[in-house]
Amino acid sequence: MKITKLETFCTQAVGFVRATADTGAEGWGQVSTYHSDITCQIFHRQVAPYALGIDPLDFDDLLDLITEREHKFPGSYLRRAMAGLDTALWDLRGKLEDKPVVALLGAEARPIRAYASSMKRDITPEQEAERFVRLRDEKGFDAFKWRVGAEVGRDQDEWPGRSEAVVPTVARALGDGIAKLVDGNSCYSPAKAIALGHLLEDEGVSHFEEPCPYWELEQTKQVTDALSIDVTGGEQDCDLATWRHMIDMRAVNITQPDVMYMGGLNRTLRVAKMAEEAGLPCTPHCANLSLVTICTMHLLGAIPNAGKYLEFSIEGEDYYPWQKGLFLGDPFAIVDGKAQIPEGPGWGVEINPAWLEASEYQVSELD
Repeated sequence: MKITKLETFCTQAVGFVRATADTGAEGWGQVSTYHSDITCQIFHRQVAPYALGIDPLDFDDLLDLITEREHKFPGSYLRRAMAGLDTALWDLRGKLEDKPVVALLGAEARPIRAYASSMKRDITPEQEAERFVRLRDEKGFDAFKWRVGAEVGRDQDEWPGRSEAVVPTVARALGDGIAKLVDGNSCYSPAKAIALGHLLEDEGVSHFEEPCPYWELEQTKQVTDALSIDVTGGEQDCDLATWRHMIDMRAVNITQPDVMYMGGLNRTLRVAKMAEEAGLPCTPHCANLSLVTICTMHLLGAIPNAGKYLEFSIEGEDYYPWQKGLFLGDPFAIVDGKAQIPEGPGWGVEINPAWLEASEYQVSELD
């Protein structure tokens, strides 16, 4: 069996990939979100030529081959494009074997605990607390993450005093028995992060994500070493050598690779294995309701060092209008604070044909 056709269907924000074999077997995957139209160009130019003609069930070495052949392009865009191939081929295999991906990884589809993840900074502390309490009571979430600082903010807050206000306001509104997480999105210098970290400790927050510029691993390690709570990171990192260095130096307590930023499930599994061997948990980043969250459900359901919960964005179509109509049905239902790993073959979801029909189409075929 060999891959004979690779198609992309995209908008500027999101792009899906269909891989077809000479037997007619098909699988669906996704390139990473954001500037996905550019990523799909890269997919057809720098990924598809190496994949056409290969065995769709044996492609781990191909991912390394693409990295080697495209060695002048070591950054994120190539990995984001590779994710489309990897995830489509996992779906294809699942459909051939009539198993969900989590079963291909040796586990079973089941409900999985989720934390409600806020993406907003343009929200007052009181508004954030109000919607978290509502989600706690209506959906059963028992873990929440909110934003502090400004994104890559050079020690500046979204507005003066917001972080010092939002931490106690939200933490106290949620009360006891709730896991509390915050995300700095590369905002702080080590000194500022440590100072805020002591406030987090005092307010019962247990998880401080990406406090310093993510590329400054030594800065993040200073924060990790200074605080008693978990300091986490890695969502932006797509280079395996960087991951080895991050884990070896214990820059973080919890690893957070993103399946789509990493280049797919295979490469993310490698990071999870590195973390497991170092005794670190893996709580992947998945910050929108596209295929990335579905893939992460399957991953978390199978790895032995899975973190405590799945990241689950609480932002709807008003915040991410491009999420509208991606899938048939509702694969993102939350019951008692848990999401259900899809039980159907492959990823277990069906992309909306109407969405595909309205998207931009490209194809690469085996000559």
